[in-house]
Amino acid sequence: MIVREASRFDCDFYIQKDGYEINGKSIIGVMTLAAEQGATLSLVFDGNDEQDAAAAVAKLFETGFGEVK
Repeated sequence: MIVREASRFDCDFYIQKDGYEINGKSIIGVMTLAAEQGATLSLVFDGNDEQDAAAAVAKLFETGFGEVK
């Protein structure tokens, strides 16, 4: 879901965890990051629509990626 949402925007998007940085628009990169529930991540957006992209990706996190609890 992160990759799909982030790919709607032109800006660059990176996810950082434990000293590693991956391209947040790469499904392989996101999978290899292996971020478990409760992990601390830094999200980095860079480009002309970075604020819109950050808001859209943050909403995914805030809503629990649409999972029903």
